[in-house]
Amino acid sequence: MKKIGLIGGISWVSTADYYKLINEGINKKMGGLNFSECLVYSFNYADIKRNNDNNDWDATFELLFKGCQFLKSGGAEAIILCANTMHLIADRLQEAIDVPIIHIASETAVEIEKQKLKKVALLGTKFTMELDFFKERLIAKGIEVIIPEKQEDKDFIHYTIFEELGRGIVTDESKKRYLEISSQLIKDGAEGIVLGCTEIPLIIKENDVPVPIFDTTMIHANAAIEFQLS
Repeated sequence: MKKIGLIGGISWVSTADYYKLINEGINKKMGGLNFSECLVYSFNYADIKRNNDNNDWDATFELLFKGCQFLKSGGAEAIILCANTMHLIADRLQEAIDVPIIHIASETAVEIEKQKLKKVALLGTKFTMELDFFKERLIAKGIEVIIPEKQEDKDFIHYTIFEELGRGIVTDESKKRYLEISSQLIKDGAEGIVLGCTEIPLIIKENDVPVPIFDTTMIHANAAIEFQLS
């Protein structure tokens, strides 16, 4: 089994999901007492959030680079960034660290292709929705990407990711709003919904909407499992 390194704490909630999903997946395939051989480097989320608020991606890069170095020194043969937004600097990290980074958007694009969808909606932080680092991986595969049109909807999603979901808080009121936003995106032509934040699967489940959802946490975890057993 190949050893992997998880960059977590962004947030701890989704990192715990990664750890659980990867270990369950390894055990399902191998049986017995076989589980994932992995290292976890977990950040203080407040440090990352402060950098985000100041738009200081250089500082975030330095934090994650040190984390990647630590994991590499421990024998990690691939890095998993357990957060969609952190993939904004994934290419830069890949150039700086001589260990493959399994890219969450690339793996998501593969899954969308399998279902032959041509237009999907993307939900995530403002960085993930508005910048190109995630969308470009889908567009390169011929997949059109749409995001909520209303600024208040984007603000709501961004706020709840950090202030609710990132703390493990799920409310009926927020779930209702997420489903209303998703419903509008489906009316706008979305054939699937990409849960482009590793905390959003806490609030949107597979049967909540009438189109396929793409749980990026699950997709990314499965890619990690495949790498470990390759």
